[in-house]
Amino acid sequence: MFTIFKKEFNTFFLGYTAYISAIVFSIVCSLFLWFFNQDYNIFNSGIASLNSFFFITPWIFMFLIPSLTMKSIAEEQANGTLIWLFTQPIKISEIVLGKFFAVFVLIIFLLIFSLIYVYSITQIVSPEQSIDFGIIKSGYFGLILLGSLFASIGIFASSISKNQVLAFVISVFINFIIFYGFQSLASYNLMGNADYYVQKLGAFSNYNQFLKGIVDTRAVLYFVAVSGIFLTVCMQLLYRKKTA
Repeated sequence: MFTIFKKEFNTFFLGYTAYISAIVFSIVCSLFLWFFNQDYNIFNSGIASLNSFFFITPWIFMFLIPSLTMKSIAEEQANGTLIWLFTQPIKISEIVLGKFFAVFVLIIFLLIFSLIYVYSITQIVSPEQSIDFGIIKSGYFGLILLGSLFASIGIFASSISKNQVLAFVISVFINFIIFYGFQSLASYNLMGNADYYVQKLGAFSNYNQFLKGIVDTRAVLYFVAVSGIFLTVCMQLLYRKKTA
C-alpha cells in the first residue's frame, strides 16, 4: 500500500496539483468570507465565527475533491497500467487504500491552509466577543470526515470508467445526493415519521452535528461506514476487472 501511496503522494506534491488546489480553495473561500456582499461574509454577519466557512466548504469540496480523484483509477485503466498493477504482488485493497490515503493527506493539506481564517477572526474580534474554539475544532473534524467520504466516492467513480470527465460527473452527482439529496427529500415531509430516518441517511444532517460543537459517535460511524462501503465496492469492481 505504501508504494501506491508514495506514487500518488508524489504526483500531488512534487507536481503542481496540491499547490494549485490549495490556492484555488483559499481564493474561493476568501471571496465568500471577506469580499462577496452576501450572508456568508463574516463582516456582514457581525459574529466572530467560522460558521460561514464550515457551510461553504462542503460545496467547494463537492467539486474540488472529484477533480482530484477522477484520474486515480480511470487514468490507470486508460493507460493500461491497471493491468500491470494486477500482475504485481500488490493486493487490490492496497491499490485502493493507497490512492485513498494520498487524497486524504491532500485534504488535510487544504484544511491547514484554511487555518489563516482562524487567525483572522482572532484579530478582528471585539473585546466583548469570544470565540468558540470548541465548535471550530469539531467543525474541522467534520470537514475531514466529509472530505474522506467525498474522496472514497471519487475513487469509486474513477473505477467505473476510463473516462476521467465521466468519473468527475458521476462523483459530483453522488456527492450531491449523499450530502444534500436525502436532506432535500426529507424536507418535503412526504413520508411522515420516516422523514427523520431519510434525513439521517444523508451526510448533511450528520455533518451538522459537528457544527454544534458535538462530536457525535453516531455521526463519526456514519462517515466511516459509508466511506468504507464505497471503497469496498470499488475493490470489488477492480477484482472483477482483474478476473475478467
